[in-house]
Amino acid sequence: MTTRILPAVGDADDARSVTALLGRLPDTEAAPPVGDSTRLVDTLARLAAESVDRLPEVVLVHERIGPLPALDLVREVALRFPVVGVVLITADASPVLFSAAMDSGARGLVTLPLGHEELASRVQAAAQWSAGVRRHLGGVAEVHDGPGGTVVTVSGAKGGVGTTVTAVQLALAARASGRSVALVDMDLQGGDIASYLDVQFRRSLADLAAVDDISPRVLQDAVYDHETGLALLLAPGDGERGEEVTDRAARQILGALRSRHEVVVVDCGTYLTGAGAVAVEMADTALLVTTPDVVAVRAAKRTVRMWERLRIRKAEESICLVNRYHRSTEIQPALIQKITGARLAGIAVPAGFKELQAVVDSGRMHDLDARSTVKQALWSLAGELGLVHAPGDTGAHPGKQLARVARGSDRGALGLRRRGGGR
Repeated sequence: MTTRILPAVGDADDARSVTALLGRLPDTEAAPPVGDSTRLVDTLARLAAESVDRLPEVVLVHERIGPLPALDLVREVALRFPVVGVVLITADASPVLFSAAMDSGARGLVTLPLGHEELASRVQAAAQWSAGVRRHLGGVAEVHDGPGGTVVTVSGAKGGVGTTVTAVQLALAARASGRSVALVDMDLQGGDIASYLDVQFRRSLADLAAVDDISPRVLQDAVYDHETGLALLLAPGDGERGEEVTDRAARQILGALRSRHEVVVVDCGTYLTGAGAVAVEMADTALLVTTPDVVAVRAAKRTVRMWERLRIRKAEESICLVNRYHRSTEIQPALIQKITGARLAGIAVPAGFKELQAVVDSGRMHDLDARSTVKQALWSLAGELGLVHAPGDTGAHPGKQLARVARGSDRGALGLRRRGGGR
């Protein structure tokens, strides 16, 4: 049997060295190396979406892969693609690292500089383990990706652009279509989801930050089951506790939520923390909310450029949502797309201050009137993002289906489609 190997190596010289050695291994088929952690996870997700059998038997992770730390990447691959054997390439052969790698889910270590015999031995062992797991599971291995476990982050270009309203309504739309949905408040110092949904709950993200192994029971204890059916994981009430939620903790928390919910919506707020950066990097969809004014659009451009510099997400992989749009606005969506370099959402959300004021003041965002143009737009956006597709759909576009539910009639919401440079 031919062993399929996917190397993840960031440095070009190291990649050539690994490729040359893999070419000498018998009965192996090595794919071209991927250069960063995001591309590795995306490649595996794409293969898994076609068929679990398309996944390689072995993934090699170089210690300097970036931007995600190697051990965190090993952990994510092992969690999301459990039939893949992961081998870590590292210069550190200490027992401490070996133990940490095994705890993360690696099936072996290969030390630098690479040797043919050691590499062949570790690859063979990982491939045998992978084959055994696949036989045991009978080809029906569960992969935490695809329609279930979708993560969507909502970030604001600046304060006050409507980030939390967007996140809440997207989560409510997904829940209304029958999906299990977690709504996470990762605006760690100023999160307002609890206020928007009339919730008083002591547990928060900070209570999970120090937990090394987040079991379903531990996760459930920290989550608030809202009357709408949403599972809420809130920001800490004391803002200074937000520092406890490290990037590593955020990755573990989101991984646990992703494995238990079909949709995870994360409100990242405006200020980028390490935890927020991890969320954006992990997300299947990263939404950036802006308003059509000079200050907000400039802030959106800075955010997109910062995500690129930090290697969190490329501009073209981000989606910009224009909120409080009006056809007479001087700055039109097409110009915003040109300035930011991000893709535009197919929906622009109209200004609806009067519609929102009563439900915001009362903390009952889930009671927003079905006739609200803001609600209709955001629920249509949920359909565009694929958050509302559920088994048994009649074939109608999911965004159109939920828009009908939201407005209670078949009338189109006037003025909600993007003007200027629309798709």
